[in-house]
Amino acid sequence: MKSIIKYAVVLSSFLFIIGCKENKSATQEGANDQEEIKVVEDPSIKIKREEITYTTDSISMKGYVVYDENISEKRPGVIVVHEWWGHNDYVRQRADMLAELGYVALAVDMYGDGKQASHPDDAGKFAMSVMGNIDSATERFNAALEMLKAHKSVDADKIAAIGYCFGGSVALTMANAGLDLDAVAAFHSGVQLPIMPNDKLKAKVLVCNGADDPFVSAASVVAYKSAMDSVKASYKYIAYENTTHSFTSKAADSLGKKFNLPLAYQKEADEKSWKELQDLLKEVF
Repeated sequence: MKSIIKYAVVLSSFLFIIGCKENKSATQEGANDQEEIKVVEDPSIKIKREEITYTTDSISMKGYVVYDENISEKRPGVIVVHEWWGHNDYVRQRADMLAELGYVALAVDMYGDGKQASHPDDAGKFAMSVMGNIDSATERFNAALEMLKAHKSVDADKIAAIGYCFGGSVALTMANAGLDLDAVAAFHSGVQLPIMPNDKLKAKVLVCNGADDPFVSAASVVAYKSAMDSVKASYKYIAYENTTHSFTSKAADSLGKKFNLPLAYQKEADEKSWKELQDLLKEVF
């Protein structure tokens, strides 16, 4: 209980969710808790993976671009934002899954230099350092956005962003800031954001959360929906029953026990939310 309270205090201090404990580098003894997301092998698909570096005036960031080389025409690009541990294998696996669907995916680096946290306390500090300075956060995200738009395989007029936990809050915030995004999806993400929905929001939005997630308060959901309704935003908010935080991570059960946090993988919610994302992207693009 003390651990849960501690992290709840951290959450409230920077106004967005911090969860998703699946990074295998987060703690040495947690390495064996990782379970890779398997990307379906298809001989008609030839996945190309690129390590890239992109910059702002103050920081260098490391990204991962992945796409199907067998698709000749330009296609939509999707930014994938990592959880609070930093740019890790999990965010790359989700990018791979998007490439399998025919998109160009860019797993971004919001912390710079590919930095990853080795302890939850460090992860909280890293997350706060980004979202505590929204101008800097926007600059970093926009640098990734422009890099993706300029990629040879991307249709620059068709861009989406998705994120998990911290990353979901980043994606939602950037959409609210008015960045050039056609669609945004957030998974087990906080909705009490540094920039709340306003008339700058143009993206179609999907939020997939657990109905039993203690890190997403009922009051914050009511406030978020009210703000979205007030600007007549196009959005879908889904709360999966019997589902708590970090439900897309197969490592959530063991890591929840390790950190004494209410995390649990929920296969049905994971699969349904991924299907919702696919439907959103098909509808928008």
